[in-house]
Amino acid sequence: MKIGVCGTGRMGSAIAQRLMSVGHEIGVWNRNPAKMKPLVDAGARLFASPAQLVEGCEVIIVMLLNDAATEAVYRAPDGILKAKLAGKLIVDMSTIRPDTMKSNGSSVLQQGGAFVECPVGGSTAPAKEGKLLGLVGGSKADVARALPIMEQMCRRFEHVGDLGAGSMMKLAVNLPLLVYWQALGEALTICKPLNLPADRLIDILTDTSGAPTAMKGRGPVIAKVLGGAPLGETAFGLNAAKKDLACAVQFASSLHAELPVTASALACYEEAEAAGLGDADATAISTRWTQRKGKS
Repeated sequence: MKIGVCGTGRMGSAIAQRLMSVGHEIGVWNRNPAKMKPLVDAGARLFASPAQLVEGCEVIIVMLLNDAATEAVYRAPDGILKAKLAGKLIVDMSTIRPDTMKSNGSSVLQQGGAFVECPVGGSTAPAKEGKLLGLVGGSKADVARALPIMEQMCRRFEHVGDLGAGSMMKLAVNLPLLVYWQALGEALTICKPLNLPADRLIDILTDTSGAPTAMKGRGPVIAKVLGGAPLGETAFGLNAAKKDLACAVQFASSLHAELPVTASALACYEEAEAAGLGDADATAISTRWTQRKGKS
């Protein structure tokens, strides 16, 4: 099948690699051409615009960083909505506000295309292995059409409602983990007087009821950084984590609800990003907090 991948950052590239590995013919477009080169070198076809990508492929996977990026890519003069969408299937896997997802999806549907949202849980490693958690929104007919492709990308997918529902669920899924990374930094801070080796401390904290599953994979990396090693590879960027928390707070506000713990964590991520850690892994929020000087 000819599948276009619109947005080849960390996750978009990983998804493209997965789809290539299972035999699909992949086309790519990205605002930064340099990010497409490894995929093109591996056999992907380069397209000059989102509109051309849509017209040259049967299915288009959209994986963009934030609401502003999706608005620009859908509505630019050479954007997705300028293509001939009749008969095309758009699967948007971006993590954005539910209202933005609904707006983009409705515009595609109005022009005769099919649209499914499928924001995902998981980072680059499970993306390359087809082991993401898909949180799906859309009509039953469109979801059924997207099912064979989602099965190749996801270990599990849940159709949770109409357009916007997947985005709501994705914000809820990300929120506790991202708050946890900040909470872990605070826990590590009050453990400093113990002078325990970093790997032992992380091992103890990982083997508790409060630790998320992600600690099994990320805990050893955090321990190494605490021991003086460089930050290492980014699986899920701190800037993307900050964006997700901001989306959650904004969406809650539209429901006339408050997220005080999330808002506090968001401020810590914003501070870390301002300190130059935006491109680092989100777990850098934990190690940074142990080095931060508190107010006197």
